[in-house]
Amino acid sequence: MTKVYSFVADIAGLRLDKFVGEKCPELSRTHAQQLIHDGFVTVNGKSAKPSLKLNAGDKVDVVIPPETPSQLEPENIPLKIVYEDADLLVVDKPAGLAVHPAPGHPSHTLANAVLSYLPALAKDADSLRPGIVHRLDKDTSGLIIVAKNRLAQANLSQQFKSRVVKKTYITLVQGKLTPEKGIIEAAIGRDPSHRQRMAVTAKGREARTEYQVIKYIGNYSLLEIKPETGRTHQIRVHLAAIGFPVVGDTTYGLKSSRFPRQFLHASKITFKLPSTGKEITLESPLPPDLQGVLKEIE
Repeated sequence: MTKVYSFVADIAGLRLDKFVGEKCPELSRTHAQQLIHDGFVTVNGKSAKPSLKLNAGDKVDVVIPPETPSQLEPENIPLKIVYEDADLLVVDKPAGLAVHPAPGHPSHTLANAVLSYLPALAKDADSLRPGIVHRLDKDTSGLIIVAKNRLAQANLSQQFKSRVVKKTYITLVQGKLTPEKGIIEAAIGRDPSHRQRMAVTAKGREARTEYQVIKYIGNYSLLEIKPETGRTHQIRVHLAAIGFPVVGDTTYGLKSSRFPRQFLHASKITFKLPSTGKEITLESPLPPDLQGVLKEIE
């Protein structure tokens, strides 16, 4: 159960992490620092660093989400498998399903489903992310690879690291994006004002996103996206930074009842099979909810 607290600093000069630890005795200093780092603690409505010295009268809001379980439990959640062999499976993940447990969604994740389908992965050293070598945002649908054994996982992880894996996404953005083809190159890092968000920042890590307009629909652009790097929220951050946010993206764009979730779908993935080195390409059609959005705006 999520807990929410609000406090007002009565003296000046106390570190934020110490203040939170004193006000919330169920938290260790380390846990308090992690919550602050992850953006669950705000000072006067803004994210802050654990070392921030408070002023008298500062308003401190603390959200304590349910703890992430220390051990993953198998859950019988249906998987849409588009490819499977002795080393891996590729799943077409629906929107709304988180990839692995985290604060806010401790269970009912893709990892729980995978463990039910492949019980042998329970012996994996990383028991909360069995076989998972990359991720998709909770509200992004599409293709994701799951390794069945450690050798395959190591092989696939190296493919991602060396950028052998090629991913393609389909997205709809607000506005008429021109030119029709281009590359967005801007470093991405943690947003200093909102720790749960990412942002284009000079202190961030290199990030490159290639885009191609598929078609214009009124004041919208349907795009094919090929990220060359794999930063957190990269596509959403880059498109918002150039003024063309993904429709339905309430974090980096605008909330709208017309778009129930962010229009972002991992439609294609190309990689080499760990067993043979043969390159394969797998595709996923646009899911019905996103097809419905296109029909509506057309």
